[in-house]
Amino acid sequence: MKIYATRHGETVWNKDDIICGITDVELTDNGIRQAKALAEKVQAVGDIDVIICSPISRAVKTAEFSAQKLGIDIIIDDRLTEWNYGSFEGKHRSTEGFAKAKTEFGCKMPDGGESLLQLAYRVYSLLDDVKEKYCDKNVLLVCHGGVCRVIETYFNDMTTEQFSHFFMGNCELREYII
Repeated sequence: MKIYATRHGETVWNKDDIICGITDVELTDNGIRQAKALAEKVQAVGDIDVIICSPISRAVKTAEFSAQKLGIDIIIDDRLTEWNYGSFEGKHRSTEGFAKAKTEFGCKMPDGGESLLQLAYRVYSLLDDVKEKYCDKNVLLVCHGGVCRVIETYFNDMTTEQFSHFFMGNCELREYII
């Protein structure tokens, strides 16, 4: 079994370095081009049986191109929703306190956000379920940067330093062999 993970195509907020978690921001024209190129890559890989996607539209739109190329349906799973960054949503990535808040694993993001431990719980539970339910299939997860960072920790140990600097590009495709 293989699990592939990808991040959605570029959004205006990505381009402008704005913190974007649960806020629904559309893909840019470049993001659509990236999603189409991803679909070509996914088709070339040739072994993806299932696509599971975040419900946020930037991820759904990205997944639609691959699903169309492969002729399969998209399964939406809320556990792939991006990290809720609380009051950091919509602010520039350089906002004071944001980088540190991302490494305070047991602390919730301010004003209703999630802690990294909450995010990891839901992403790890999804991965456990995927491994059990689709053990004889290869699965593509279409999600978000914060979620991809957690997926990486599921398969590879990371120090706090490595975690805080891990970056997944828009429509980058990673493969994990189970």
